[in-house]
Amino acid sequence: MRLLPVLILLAALLPQPASTQPAPARPADPRVELAAKIPGARPEDLRATPVPGIFELTHGADISYVSADARYIFSGDLYRVAEGGDFPNLTEERRHDLRAKLLSGVPESEMIIYGPKSPKYTITVFTDVDCPWCRRLHSQMADYNRLGIRVRYMAWPRTAPKSESWLKAQSVWCAKNRGDALGKAIAGEAIQAASCQDPVQRHHDLGRQLGVTGTPGIVLSDGELVPGYVPPDELVQHLQSLAAANTAAQAPPAK
Repeated sequence: MRLLPVLILLAALLPQPASTQPAPARPADPRVELAAKIPGARPEDLRATPVPGIFELTHGADISYVSADARYIFSGDLYRVAEGGDFPNLTEERRHDLRAKLLSGVPESEMIIYGPKSPKYTITVFTDVDCPWCRRLHSQMADYNRLGIRVRYMAWPRTAPKSESWLKAQSVWCAKNRGDALGKAIAGEAIQAASCQDPVQRHHDLGRQLGVTGTPGIVLSDGELVPGYVPPDELVQHLQSLAAANTAAQAPPAK
């Protein structure tokens, strides 16, 4: 009888025969089948929404919605009915996320940056050197920087490739001192023509993906797109409000 516990222990240590039962199959990703029904779509372009049977379809920061059977596609903003009568715009929140993600893939070495030593905020501005409102924004750069706003410029000529504005943008981004060249070009001064492996086309394509339709196109760090010129004082007030709202949202609930 004393050997029984030892035999039980040895049996437990012996290799066990493999199970003849097949492993449970993983559920299929519904996005794969759905993407196959939509020309040009990839599974990663699709995401389930809070609405059963409706998927989000993204292209850059452009968002549309598609039914699970791919028979219906529609555009428009999706709002959530929340307690207290609020209606958060889920589509716009998603656009913010997509813009911020797309911009994060651009190295700052491709940008022209003006900023204070210790910035409080960073904005990305798609600019055209021949745009009057871009000229006004740039003329107030010292005020933006004084208020703690760091400005990152990307090229977005409003005219077609090989146009005068496009060639100016290429010369600015190929200059030895890009900041100096941009300041002169945007003030209407002549700059030396230059060529290189410039990022102008990439910047322009990205701006379109983000939803930029005119200049200056200002994208905040959270991905919000602010179309057009905004005075320094007004912009910093908006940035302060966003920072305060973000802090309040992250605060633990009061007991």
